[in-house]
Amino acid sequence: MSAATTLSRGDWLSALVVVLIWGLNFVVMKLGLQAISPMLLGALRFSAASLPFLLFVRPPSLPWRFMVGYGLAQGVGQFGLLFLGLHLGMTAGMASVVIQTQAFFTLLAAPWLGERVRPMQWAGLAVALCGLLAIGLAHGEGPGQMTLAGFVLTVGAAAMWATSNVIARRASQVARYQPFPFIVWSSVVPILPFFALAAWIDGPAHVAQQLQGLGWQSVLCVLYLAWLATLLAYSLWTRLLQRHPAGRVTPFSLVVPVVGLWAAVLVFGEQPALQQWLGTGVVLLGLVVNQRR
Repeated sequence: MSAATTLSRGDWLSALVVVLIWGLNFVVMKLGLQAISPMLLGALRFSAASLPFLLFVRPPSLPWRFMVGYGLAQGVGQFGLLFLGLHLGMTAGMASVVIQTQAFFTLLAAPWLGERVRPMQWAGLAVALCGLLAIGLAHGEGPGQMTLAGFVLTVGAAAMWATSNVIARRASQVARYQPFPFIVWSSVVPILPFFALAAWIDGPAHVAQQLQGLGWQSVLCVLYLAWLATLLAYSLWTRLLQRHPAGRVTPFSLVVPVVGLWAAVLVFGEQPALQQWLGTGVVLLGLVVNQRR
């Protein structure tokens, strides 16, 4: 449903806020992983995004299978793989590019949702995959370089993000729901799996040691990921999609990798190789082609 035909100043401001939050998101993740293990960071992120609000936010009027499926796909799947990929050598800048391929994984599921895919969208998919291949082949194992393991895990995270997109889209076909309650209550789902994975991978003693030693930087990173990147950004984005056609809203996401790349250069001094810059340009070109009518 799209009641608005033009973007208001408030809509433009919302889109700008989302782009900035998501663009800086990857730098914040990398900073958080300096002191917190990947699975524990996931547990803390979704604990902060849900537990403080459960007494004040009513569950959405949806079957629970949608919130459980979304929480597992977007929480454990997307961010579990993304945090692990960043921990194993994926650079923050390249992660902001590669994760955008979620749009094309979502495209592959469109027929299952009963949505028609235009030839130009398939063309954009082919172009973007060429850019993704160029980025993947430019991996290295030295300091500050993107590793192959990190790249593969980030592609897997993009696929899981697409899965959560499909679940959210399918839920909207079943019933109308408010985005904020949906995100709050679906964020409960990944908490126990993340804590269980942290205890299994790191060991209970190391988990307790990390929790006791949390510094102010780690706390701020967790709150940024929980309250800004999860609750605020996803709620604003979903609201824009409810007010305007997807083709008018989704091109704003093309700016996220630009913010992410430059933030990584400024904060970490990351210098992507020429082949990675070219691959990034091809991926963004594919996204632009995908948006053409």
